[in-house]
Amino acid sequence: MNTSDIPLLLKAAILGVVEGLTEFLPISSTGHLILAGSLLGWSDEKAKLFEVVIQTGAMFAVVWFYRQKLISVAFSLLSSETSRRFAINVVIAFLPAAVLGVAFGKMIKRVLFKPVPVALAFIVGALVIMFVERRQRARAVPPRVEDVDSLSTLDAVKLGLAQSAALIPGTSRSGATIIGGMLFGLSRKAATEFSFFLAIPTLVGAGVYDLWKYRALLSSGDIPLFAVGLSTAFVSALICVRWLIRFVATHDFIPFAWYRIGFGVIVLATAWLDLISWVD
Repeated sequence: MNTSDIPLLLKAAILGVVEGLTEFLPISSTGHLILAGSLLGWSDEKAKLFEVVIQTGAMFAVVWFYRQKLISVAFSLLSSETSRRFAINVVIAFLPAAVLGVAFGKMIKRVLFKPVPVALAFIVGALVIMFVERRQRARAVPPRVEDVDSLSTLDAVKLGLAQSAALIPGTSRSGATIIGGMLFGLSRKAATEFSFFLAIPTLVGAGVYDLWKYRALLSSGDIPLFAVGLSTAFVSALICVRWLIRFVATHDFIPFAWYRIGFGVIVLATAWLDLISWVD
């Protein structure tokens, strides 16, 4: 079957699963969505808007998974210094990517939201992961920060700047935050959990901004499309978050680095040999 014959709702479901499974792993959900959209023959302006919006489904998975923590923080903001510091740190870490995204987002999408640049970013990101993991092993220094409630304001600023690297598609928002956090002295678990919490304002902000910006492209007929994408992204992301928390307790991120290299090489090879006609 030609990919152009695949029903649009099925494409929405596939992309929703891709988003949910890749959003919180250090392998770049945006990169995977660009590549999957290219293979499915769905990469027009509405498809790009859809890809941003379904990230909200993945965000809801984090909200559900950490609902007790988030409810506790919300009800104790006025009485607990720890809760206030946590909430402020999330806001601070969100701001760098938000400001840079608004300033340079259009240029980045025009130049870099293409399969080959994404593949190159996959490989470069993998090398960074390997460097940081091997550095961690060589130093064998206990983490300075063991949990998300112990982050300082400066830590939040650093993590926000690290997340900004993910404006380059293929870099990975969660990967940049987690690996950056480990470089700055966070434990693997603390860095991973903070990347989850930071996803909430980041993904909501990106979704609302793009919905408003491209509102002329939307119609009531798109509701089933977005509902399918959001639902599949939520379910697959919830499964992924549960798994990743268990994984980081006993494993490093080297397997993800090798995956990134393999995936990136395959994309570059198929593009160079003209085996797959990647759509820019």
